Amino acid sequence: MGGVEQESSLEISLPSTHINYSSKILYLEMNSMSVSNAHSARFHWHDLAVWKTASQNTSWCLLGCTIGDFGTIFFFQWTQIPFPSVAILTLAIVNGLLTSIALETFILYRQMSSLMLAFQTAIKMSFIAMVAMESAMNVTDYLLVGEARLTWWSVPPMLVAGFLTPLPYSYWRLKAFGIACH
Repeated sequence: MGGVEQESSLEISLPSTHINYSSKILYLEMNSMSVSNAHSARFHWHDLAVWKTASQNTSWCLLGCTIGDFGTIFFFQWTQIPFPSVAILTLAIVNGLLTSIALETFILYRQMSSLMLAFQTAIKMSFIAMVAMESAMNVTDYLLVGEARLTWWSVPPMLVAGFLTPLPYSYWRLKAFGIACH
């Protein structure tokens, strides 16, 4: 049966977004950032430039998260306020997220010159990666030390776990969608 190949398509245009869909290719453009996914452009894990950028972005996120996370744990460790370890670690995750957003807002503000736009961009960043980072650090601390406590020998593994856990996700977002933190 000789058939004719049909291609369905859909095009949507908004002030800052353009979406063009066809059965062969998906093209998405948002604020002059282009992402395309065609059959010829396959995703792979071998792009060293993307690994480098993802690593730099993850390092900035790790710094922001670590300030709030370690600050919270150290506060309870130093003041010896009786508080359950799980509650301290949960509070540390929340504070880590807040300090990471604050640091990202500061970094983005220097690039964007609009505090509101910088904050909105920081807020929209991947909470999946940040929560995974925070959780990995705190689970590592709890498994090594048995409580919410910073020691000279538990901090390096916490940082390594916090860095490595979200790194593949950061690479994937950057490689597949062109979405980076900064």
